[in-house]
Order: sequence, then structure tokens, then C-alpha cells
Amino acid sequence: MPSIVFVEPDGTQREVNAPLGHSLLQIAWDNKIDIEGACEGAMACSTCHVIVDPDWFAKLDEPSEDEEDMLDLAFGLTPTSRLGCQVIITEELDGMVVNLPSQTRNLMLE
Repeated sequence: MPSIVFVEPDGTQREVNAPLGHSLLQIAWDNKIDIEGACEGAMACSTCHVIVDPDWFAKLDEPSEDEEDMLDLAFGLTPTSRLGCQVIITEELDGMVVNLPSQTRNLMLE
């Protein structure tokens, strides 16, 4: 089974199993990693924003226009930012490193 390394804002690294076909958001939830996902993966918020390590970013499918629109609302946006609900695990992502931003912006509460 592939694994993913989540890097928390304080630098703590957690390597977890990443079942094929699951999203980064679901994997984080399954492993009690602090990613909000306020819209529960419906791509209606940016609270599952993650920053993919640049060495891995090119291996991901291109983000959709809808995802890019939601990312524009994310706190701390970077060139390798993605929504965790939209990154689906494949064999080639085994070992991918994903950084969690220090804050999120939940516009659903505003």
C-alpha cells in the first residue's frame, strides 16, 4: 500500500498508509491529521488546502478550473497548493510529501 508523509506546521512528520483511490482529505481524516474539510470534500471551500512538495507536484493531475477558483480563497497559497479533496492516491504517489498550512480560511462560517 502506498504511503504519504504529512508535515504539520511545526515540522512534525507523519507517514501514513494511503489506500489507492482515496483522497488526501480522507486519508488525513482516517489518520486523525488536522485537516478541516468543512464542505466534506464537495469542493465548496478551501479548508483542505495542502502544499505538495515540489518534487511531487508534477506527478499530480492538473487541477480543474473549479479547484483553482477555490484555491484562490486559501490562506498561504503557494505554486504547489492543492485541495486535499481533489488529490487522489495512485501508485506513483507512494511516498509523496504534503505540507499542512499554518492556518485555514473557512468562508463557510463567514
